[in-house]
Amino acid sequence: MNILIKNGHVVDPANKVDEKLDILISGNRIAGIGKPGSIGSEGAQVMDASGKVVVPGLIDMHVHLREPGYEYKENIATGTAAAKAGGFTSLCCMPNTNPVNDTGSVTEFILSQAAKSGSARVYPVGAVTKGSKGEELAEMGELHGSGCVAVSDDGRPVMNGAIMRRAMEYSKIFGIPVLSHCEDANLSAKGVMNEGALSTELGLRGIPSAAEDSMTARDIFLAELTGCRLHLCHVSTKGAVALIREAKARGLAVTAETCPHYFTLTDEAVRGYNTMAKMNPPLRTAEDVQAIKEGLRDGTIDVIATDHAPHGMDEKTVEFEYAPFGIVGLETALGLSLRLVQEGVLSLTDLVRKMSLNPAVILKINRGTLSSGAEADITIIDPDLEWTVDAAVFKSRSRNTPFDGWKLKGRAVQTIMGGRV
Repeated sequence: MNILIKNGHVVDPANKVDEKLDILISGNRIAGIGKPGSIGSEGAQVMDASGKVVVPGLIDMHVHLREPGYEYKENIATGTAAAKAGGFTSLCCMPNTNPVNDTGSVTEFILSQAAKSGSARVYPVGAVTKGSKGEELAEMGELHGSGCVAVSDDGRPVMNGAIMRRAMEYSKIFGIPVLSHCEDANLSAKGVMNEGALSTELGLRGIPSAAEDSMTARDIFLAELTGCRLHLCHVSTKGAVALIREAKARGLAVTAETCPHYFTLTDEAVRGYNTMAKMNPPLRTAEDVQAIKEGLRDGTIDVIATDHAPHGMDEKTVEFEYAPFGIVGLETALGLSLRLVQEGVLSLTDLVRKMSLNPAVILKINRGTLSSGAEADITIIDPDLEWTVDAAVFKSRSRNTPFDGWKLKGRAVQTIMGGRV
C-alpha cells in the first residue's frame, strides 16, 4: 500500500530539511518527498499532517526490555508497544537480563522474540563481561556476529580498568562502541540517592557526584589510550558534562547521552521517600540540571535516551532503601523533551537530531533519515496537543514513573515503522 503524508512540517536534520513537505511511502520505503501538492496521490492512503511535525522515527539507544528472565516487569512485546506509543521506532536493549546477554544464543533469542512479537525495531547490546560481573571479557566477536550493535555492562560499572581497556581495544576490531555506565562502586556503595543536604535530612545514604565524575574521567582517558568509540550513558552531573566537553575539544571519539529526568527533576523529587524518583545515577541538584541543559544546548551531550527501566509496583512500594533503581520512560520521553524546545534550550531540529539522527550515527544503523529510498520509519508529532500522563493506561507492563499526573504539551500521534502505521 502507498501512503501519502500531506502538508506536514518535515524536520530531517540528516538532510537539513525544516519545511512543509509531502512524503510518499511505497511499501516499506520512502518513495518521494516534495513540495505540498507535487506528489501524486492516486491509489494512496492520504494522511493529512497539517499542523503536525513529521520526523524520522525516534530511536532510544538505552532501554531495558527485561526479556529473558524478568518478563513480569516487561517483555519485548509490551516494551515495544510502549515505544510505539511514545513515537519510537527503534530501541537498543541493555544486556542485564537473566541470563545476561553475554552469548550469541541470548542475542538470537532476543532478535527472534522481537521478530515475532515486537512492534519496534530491536537492536541488542551485548555484555562487556561474562555475566556482567566485571571479571572476564564476554565473547565480543560472537555477540557482534549474532547482531549486537554495541557492548555495555549497564547497571554495573566495569570497575577493573585493565578489563575495560581490553574491552575498548576489542571493540575497535568490530567497529562497535562501548556504552559505559560511569560509577565508582566503592564511592557509591549502598547509596540510594544524591549525596547532599537532602540525603542528610532524610537519613538516606548518599551517592556523591564524584562516583560518576571519577569513572567518567577514567573511561575518557582509556578511550584516548585505545582510540575506541566511547559512549557515556545517562549523564547526570555538571562535572561529567565538563569532562565530556573537554574530551570533545581534544578531538576524542566520545559521545554522551542524558535522560529526561536529569533535565526535568532534582533530588527534591525524593522528598517524602518517593521511590518513583529512585534511579541510578540518582537525581541531582538544580545546578546539575542546568549543566545538563547547557550540555544539550552546546552539543556536549549528543543523545536523549530514556533508560526505560520497568519494575513491578510491589517492588517499588517498599521502604526507600529496598526499592530497585529505575523508572519507565518510553511513553513520557517525547513530551518531557519537547519542554526543552518550549523553553528555548533546543531548536526542534536539534531535538530531533538528539532523539533520532545521532543515535543512528553512533550505533551505525541505517535509520534516522527521511531520504528518498530510506526505510519508512516515521514519527508524526502534534506539538500543540496537551495531555496528562496517566500511568494506568501505559502500554508498558510497569507503572513506575514520577511523572504520573503531569500535564505535558506535545505528543506522538502516529508511529510508522517500515511503512506500517
